[in-house]
Amino acid sequence: MSESGPEAVAERSHGGPSLIGSGHERDTAQITDEAELRELLGEVNPRAANKDRPALHARDREWIGLSPFVVLSTSDAAGNCDASPKGDPAGFVRVLDAHTIAVPERPGNRRADGYRNILVNPHVGLIFLIPGRNETLRINGSARLVRDAPYFDEMVVRGHRPILAVEVAIEQIFFHCAKAFLRSHLWQPEQWPDDTLPSAARLVKEVQSGVTETVEELEHYYSPEVYGQKLYQG
Repeated sequence: MSESGPEAVAERSHGGPSLIGSGHERDTAQITDEAELRELLGEVNPRAANKDRPALHARDREWIGLSPFVVLSTSDAAGNCDASPKGDPAGFVRVLDAHTIAVPERPGNRRADGYRNILVNPHVGLIFLIPGRNETLRINGSARLVRDAPYFDEMVVRGHRPILAVEVAIEQIFFHCAKAFLRSHLWQPEQWPDDTLPSAARLVKEVQSGVTETVEELEHYYSPEVYGQKLYQG
C-alpha cells in the first residue's frame, strides 16, 4: 500500500497535479494523437506486437514461482492511479489455474489505496521481478478482493495467513525486455549512486506534516528489530 503523506492525499483527492497552465507547456512539444506518436517511435517489431497471450505458459508459472516481488498498479473510477509494491518469499503469488493468480496481503499502513481502487475499477496491472534478472513478467487483468479461501492455508508465512487476497483474472501476459534494467544497472551495486538521503525516520519527520513523534522515537519505530516484528503482525 502507498506510503504517501498528507500532501499526496490532498493531490489525489483533487485528481492529482497537472502541468496544464503551470508554465511548463511553453517550452514543450506535446504529442496529441497516436499517429504522431507512431511517427516518432516507428512501427512496432512484429515479435513485440505479438508476444502477449491470455493464459499462463509453463514458463510463466516458473517465473511467478521464483519472484519475491511484484508491483500492483490500479486506478480509481476517475483515473487516479496507484502502484503498490508487494513482497514475500519467492513464489508468494499463487497460481490458481492457467487464467487466475492470487496475491496475498500482509499487514501494512492500512491506507488500502489500491484495494479501494479495485472496488470501483477492477482493471489492474502487475510486474513481476526476480533479483538479478533483467527481464520482467507483466500481467494485466481484472481483479477482485477475497477475504478468505481454502488456498489461504497455503499462503501462511511465519504462522500467519493473509489478511486478504487479490484474485486476478488474467487478460494479457507477456515478458518485458531487459533494456530498462540494463540502462539503469539495477542489479549492479558497483554502479549504484551513493545513498546520501537521510534515514526513513528523518524523511518522515521532514516531509510529512503533523508527525508528533521525535526523530529518536521514529528511529526506534523503524529499527530492524522493531519494524521487522511488524511484517506479519498487524
